Amino acid sequence: MDIISIKKQIIKAGEKAVMQLIKVAEEHIIKYGEDDELAADKLKNAAATKKLAIFDAFEILKRISEEKDLIDGVDNKVNNTPKGFAESRSK
Repeated sequence: MDIISIKKQIIKAGEKAVMQLIKVAEEHIIKYGEDDELAADKLKNAAATKKLAIFDAFEILKRISEEKDLIDGVDNKVNNTPKGFAESRSK
């Protein structure tokens, strides 16, 4: 198996993982009508879990995009350094 096909499989797995993380983020934190003394603690833990799921999903998507660009040979790096005559000679 070549590296590109392995990377494509990893990308597909990452996309599936993102979908699962979206499901986690969409779940209700506390069921309606649930009123116990642990509700605040459950809320805090669930909110932290949702936050982590969302950030992980974005991180995975960013990496998927980078890997797709590498496979396709696209260079999306932005270089904001000045390239004028004086700037290039001022070392």
